[in-house]
Amino acid sequence: MSKQKEPGMGLRNWLALLILSLSTFAIVTTELAPIGLLTPMAEGLHRSESAIGLLVTIYAWVGAVSALLSSLFLGHIPRKMMLLGLMMIICVSNIMCATFEQYQLLLVARTIGAFGHGAFWAMIGATAGSLVPVRYIGLATSIVFGGVSVASILGVPVSNYIALSTDWRMAFWMMALLSVVAFFGIMLLIPGVKNHSVLARSTLKRVLKDGALWKVYIAALLAITAHFAAFTFIEPWLRGAESVTKHAVPVLLFIFGLAGLAGNFLTGVVVDRWLKVTVLSSILVTAIVLLIFGMSAKFLSEGAIAGLIILWGIAVSGMFVGLQTWVLRLAAEDAFPASAVYCSIFNMAIGSGSLMGSWVISVYNLNAVMVLAGLAISATVAVVAVTPSQHQPRENSDVADGSVAQDSI
Repeated sequence: MSKQKEPGMGLRNWLALLILSLSTFAIVTTELAPIGLLTPMAEGLHRSESAIGLLVTIYAWVGAVSALLSSLFLGHIPRKMMLLGLMMIICVSNIMCATFEQYQLLLVARTIGAFGHGAFWAMIGATAGSLVPVRYIGLATSIVFGGVSVASILGVPVSNYIALSTDWRMAFWMMALLSVVAFFGIMLLIPGVKNHSVLARSTLKRVLKDGALWKVYIAALLAITAHFAAFTFIEPWLRGAESVTKHAVPVLLFIFGLAGLAGNFLTGVVVDRWLKVTVLSSILVTAIVLLIFGMSAKFLSEGAIAGLIILWGIAVSGMFVGLQTWVLRLAAEDAFPASAVYCSIFNMAIGSGSLMGSWVISVYNLNAVMVLAGLAISATVAVVAVTPSQHQPRENSDVADGSVAQDSI
C-alpha cells in the first residue's frame, strides 16, 4: 500500500520536469540551429546552403542510430549519471562548432553531438514518466516536450538574430551555455532514478516484438515524416502566398510556435484521460490544414492562413505528445527501450521528411508538398484507430499494468 502512495507531485517534481524541458529546449535548438543560420554559415564556411542543410539531416540520422545503441549498451548506467554525461557531450559539441574553422571538422563536431542527442532524447521521456504518478504521465510528457515548442519559438529565431547581430559562432556559444545550465539543473534537481529494465538484447527484442507498439511507431513514422516534409518549407510557402505580406511571415512563424506551446499544455490536460481521441483529433486537424494549404492557397486571406497556422501548431503538439505518451503507456516497465526506438524513428522521420519535401518541390511545387503531406498524415488514422491505448500485461512480467517506475523517487 505504501508503494502506491510513495510517488507525489511535490515542488521538486515540478522543478525536475521544468529542467528536463529546458534540456529539450537546448538539444532541439542545437539540432535545428543550422536552419536559422543557413546563410551566415554558408558564407562564413564558403559552402552552399544545401551543404549546411546537410548538417541537420546527418545530425537527425546519427541521432536515430544513437538512440537504438543506447538501448543496447547504456541501460546499466543510472539515468541521472547518463543524462549528465550526455548533456556534457552536447555542450562540448557546441563549443567545437563555435571554434572549428573547417566544414569537415564542423561535420565531425555535429556527429559527436548527435550521438549525445539521440541517447538523451531516448531517455528523457521515460525519465519524465518515472518522476510522476502514472496518472500524470501525459502531463509530464507535455511539460518536458514543451521545450520543443519553445525551441521553435525562441531557439532558432534567437540563433538567427545573434548570427545577424554578431557572428554565427556566437549562436553555438549560446547553446553551449544553455547546455551548462541544463547540466547543473539536472545535477541539482533530478533525483537518482532507477532503471526498471536493465537493457539488453532480450529487452529490446521484447519491445520490437510488441505489435501494439509497432502500430504507434508506424503512425509516428508516417505522421512525423509528413509533418517535417511540409514544415521544413513553410517559410517559402508563406512567402509565396498572395495574401501574405513580407513582414507577416516571421509573425506567422512566431504564431505557429506559440500555438505549439499552447498545444503542449492543452494536450497535457486531456491526454491522460482521452489518449486515442487526442491523437486522432490532432492527426485529422493537421491533415485538413495541410490539404487546405495545398489546394486552396490562392483563395485564403492572411487572417485565414493565420487561423490555420494556429490550428496546425496546436494539433501537431497534440500529435507529438500523444504519440510519446502512448509509447510510455504501452511499454510500462520497458519504457526506456521503447522510447529509444521511438526516438530513433522520430529522428529518421525528421531527416526523411526534409529530403522527401525537397524531392517533391524539385519535381512539382510547394503546394504539392502540402497536399502529399496531408494525405500521408491522413493514412495514420487507420493505424491509430486499431491500436490499443492501454498496456497489456506480458507473461512473466512482475510489473503491473501501467506501473511505469512508480518507485523511482
